[in-house]
Amino acid sequence: MPGTSGRGEGGAADGAAGGGADAGAPGGLRRTLTFRDLLVYGLLFIAPMAPVGIFGTLQARSHGAVTVVYLVATVAMACTASSYAQMVRVAPRAGSVYAYARVGLGEGAGFVAGWMAMLDYLLIPAVAYLFSGIALHALVPAVHPWVWTALAVVVTTLLNLAGVRTAARVGFAVLAMEIVVLAVFVVSAVVVLVAHGAQRGWAAPLTGEGGFSAGAVLSAVSVAVLSYLGFDAIASFAEEAGGGADRVARALLTCLVVAGVLFAVQTYLAALLMPMSAADLAARPAEQGTAFYTTVDSAVGRWLHDLVAVSKAVGAAFAALAGQAAAGRLLFAMARDRRLPGAMSKVDAASGAPRRALLGAALVTLVAAVGAARRDDGLDQLSSIVNVGALTAFGLLHASVLGWFWIRGRRGNRGRGRSRAAGGGAPSVLWHAVVPLLGLAVVVAVVVEASATAQLVGGVWLVTGLVVLAVQYGGRARAGGVRG
Repeated sequence: MPGTSGRGEGGAADGAAGGGADAGAPGGLRRTLTFRDLLVYGLLFIAPMAPVGIFGTLQARSHGAVTVVYLVATVAMACTASSYAQMVRVAPRAGSVYAYARVGLGEGAGFVAGWMAMLDYLLIPAVAYLFSGIALHALVPAVHPWVWTALAVVVTTLLNLAGVRTAARVGFAVLAMEIVVLAVFVVSAVVVLVAHGAQRGWAAPLTGEGGFSAGAVLSAVSVAVLSYLGFDAIASFAEEAGGGADRVARALLTCLVVAGVLFAVQTYLAALLMPMSAADLAARPAEQGTAFYTTVDSAVGRWLHDLVAVSKAVGAAFAALAGQAAAGRLLFAMARDRRLPGAMSKVDAASGAPRRALLGAALVTLVAAVGAARRDDGLDQLSSIVNVGALTAFGLLHASVLGWFWIRGRRGNRGRGRSRAAGGGAPSVLWHAVVPLLGLAVVVAVVVEASATAQLVGGVWLVTGLVVLAVQYGGRARAGGVRG
């Protein structure tokens, strides 16, 4: 993939963005993460068996073509991965899309991107913690879900405070456990299919039941792309990755491909084994949420049902660990640029972790998760509002690619007779125009399909952020310090 020069572009963009502490410098983040560590954080946040909870919904919406839904969704999200890979080379800094929009679109847009991403990075871990608490309560009913939820927050926060490498090592063990459980499901499903055959045609998960419907598939894709939320957390560790921006870009793209393959394989096998047709499932929406578990129970046995449930319970808590770590880096980066209280820009000398930013993220997540755990409809309410923040940030990411490679980056070097795009060459029409525009179109389509509650909460959060931005600009104008 054509891209920008990691060293030259990062330095130039950092200057445009306003600088900050160098990674590895005293008071800065430490470059200790390997490629494997980055991949672990991304896959942990996504979760290898993410389709389990929405398998039934996608199967019903797509008229049975659930596997092709994930194949299309992977291609659609590849546009976002590509834009991340382009911009992490331009601005290899903590803060992810906040840093990229700040460079590509300006400080105001950068703040809005960070503000919207904050909603995602703080609430998606809350949903994961709550899911873990509910699942553990089902296994140990004597302990209330909010207690399990709070315990999960405390344990994972302590791991994050111990340092990014410590958390990555523990996360690797949990991710390995999740992949082993997925492998057990795959082997068991293949054994059942060889011994007893499939419930429907072998091509049905790709072509649908009763004929292929492009409209139905695209409708399901708008939901399926939400399974990939979290892989972008990898970009938040740009200042802690040994090997620099190229390693981060490679990890982002690898994470997406690995997740896409895992999602396609498990949904293909589950669709072949599912005892209920897609039409029957569509007529019974109450059964869609547990369709994967029902399939495993009927085709393989209760033991695998319980094994998958335990894996999801533990995996959810550690998906939240990765999310909390990414949230801490976002808060750290915004505080370092004086967009949030400066106290959160401090890095612990012993662990190298942004301790105060992590504690701030943990506190907000704890309040949201425990509050939801004490409500009967808490999971539904929390789940319905977490996506719009991430999607809006994705939209600004794609706009940042266009803004940097076609306007701001070229303008910055016009006096020297060369474009900053692609390390001095002309921007690529494919990677710097077509791909981000396609990615932007996917984001708009998914936001349109979002629930009214999600749109309302996202809109209120956006307006609040704009008010905060206006107040900050007003204060800087009075102090004579506004920058464009």
